[in-house]
Amino acid sequence: MRWSRRAMLAGAAALAAPVAARQAAAQDGPVTLLVPFTPGTGQDLLARLIAPALQAALGQPVVVENRAGASGNIGTAAVARAAPDGRTLLLQANTLVMTPPLFRQVPYDPVGSFAPVIRLARSDLVLAVHPDIAADGAAGFAALARRRALDYASPGVGTPQHLGMALFALEAGIDLNHVPYRGSAPAIQDLLGRRVAAMMLPVHTALPLAEAGQVRLLAVGGAARAAAAPAVPSMAEAGFPRVAVDLWYGLLGPAGLPPALVLRLNALLGAWLAQPGTQDQLRAQGLQPVGGPAADFAAVIAADLARWAGVIRAAGISAE
Repeated sequence: MRWSRRAMLAGAAALAAPVAARQAAAQDGPVTLLVPFTPGTGQDLLARLIAPALQAALGQPVVVENRAGASGNIGTAAVARAAPDGRTLLLQANTLVMTPPLFRQVPYDPVGSFAPVIRLARSDLVLAVHPDIAADGAAGFAALARRRALDYASPGVGTPQHLGMALFALEAGIDLNHVPYRGSAPAIQDLLGRRVAAMMLPVHTALPLAEAGQVRLLAVGGAARAAAAPAVPSMAEAGFPRVAVDLWYGLLGPAGLPPALVLRLNALLGAWLAQPGTQDQLRAQGLQPVGGPAADFAAVIAADLARWAGVIRAAGISAE
């Protein structure tokens, strides 16, 4: 948790404020927390966890709305067009910065169309293979891919799981055949059925499969091992230090959201993230609380947009 004592105290004070003062955080009326993907996704999970906390703190209804379609572009664009009054907020993942470089036209600018509020949580991704793949770690998998053709699955073009594997292939100097699916469930099913060799999975999804002997875990994306899977080496340990890939989730509003409102929402949710009960809830879902100032989240968005646009160009990936 990267959260200052001052911010925690500000969040606690906001949570204890009278209803009349709290309602200054947004216009009167319900707040829509828009999730641009289907129920059951990480974004949806987080939205339904934070909605009650926001509702109690703001003193007005907070409604979660799923508006899926076009790789998240439909719901995301709806928030970009919304009035910057605090009544329409967006719960997004790093698909926010991965999708736009794949299309010639996207109905929003990941940087210019939004006011970042707070990065809520992150989750590690791990390279998983079915047990018949005789590879010793990520380096062994790369060596095997140089000898024979290997397929890998993802929940769809432009997802973190897809681009994470594309980055690994670039860094390892190997060719892998991407097999995109419509969501994680069918992709994982084909990995377990040995119809594809590999897939990057969230650690909390991969661990039960590994414990059941259905997959083997070769390396966690990033420089450090995952707290939830300390026995699995990192990509950096395997010799691929630039293969840094994870899932992050954050709250944003439309561009022009008043700075005072951004600060208030940031403080409210920062205080919520600092609560031990919240941290237990998130870690049970394989998520690590993050928090921090809105400016930190804005910097992550800008840096990741540039980084993944470069990977997409280098790998020749397109959704069209």
